[in-house]
Amino acid sequence: MYLRTLIFSVLWTAHSFAADDRIFELRTYYAAEGKLELLNARFRDHTTNLFTKHNIENIAYWVPENNEDNMLLYLLAYPDSEARTDSWNSFLSDPIWKAVKSESEIDGKLVSKVDSIIMQLTDYSPSIPKALADGDSVVELRTYTTRPAKLENINARFQDHTIALFEKHGITNIAYFNLTGDQSGAANTLVYLVAHKDIQSRGVNFKSFSQDPAWKKAAKDSQIDGRILVNKGIDSVLMKATDYSPLK
Repeated sequence: MYLRTLIFSVLWTAHSFAADDRIFELRTYYAAEGKLELLNARFRDHTTNLFTKHNIENIAYWVPENNEDNMLLYLLAYPDSEARTDSWNSFLSDPIWKAVKSESEIDGKLVSKVDSIIMQLTDYSPSIPKALADGDSVVELRTYTTRPAKLENINARFQDHTIALFEKHGITNIAYFNLTGDQSGAANTLVYLVAHKDIQSRGVNFKSFSQDPAWKKAAKDSQIDGRILVNKGIDSVLMKATDYSPLK
């Protein structure tokens, strides 16, 4: 068992990940009551095309499986921070966007709240795929909050052990990010995306992963100087791609 795990880890480590210096923005929209479908229609029919027009790269759009808060989450990419600012200024001042927004909100605003974080891929993250192997995959957004000065530890554990073990146990790695600059949480946050065939497979695969002796050893060794994560330091959102999402 140890030899098989070691060989798998070596093969995974040998994967060549192309350097990707883009910045990414994860935006979470909370739709007003009864407005989520209208919001999706606006993105499907207008916003995504206008983003492309203004050099904002559409990566993926998702809605949570359990969507009590009427959320739409989406991932964008830009060459750099300056390009992001220029693109958004251009998009927001576009007469077509202004007309679309005004027409779509004739009966009230579609969005009640917006959250946004700016991220870069970690140096061990795989390149973001153009498509997932199973187009009906469940995508999981996981956010880890570390104790002070422990972000390096969690990144090292993922780089050296976790991502290979995920693949071994049927969990597909999509992308791993740290926050940029002086944003709140930049010093202690890891955000990542993985995919599962379905909800049932997620449970089976994570159970198998958690019981793997190689994982237990990696987790123990990485915390010899104390726990890495804060109490309740893992947040998880299970999502499905929208019909207009590039990544699905």
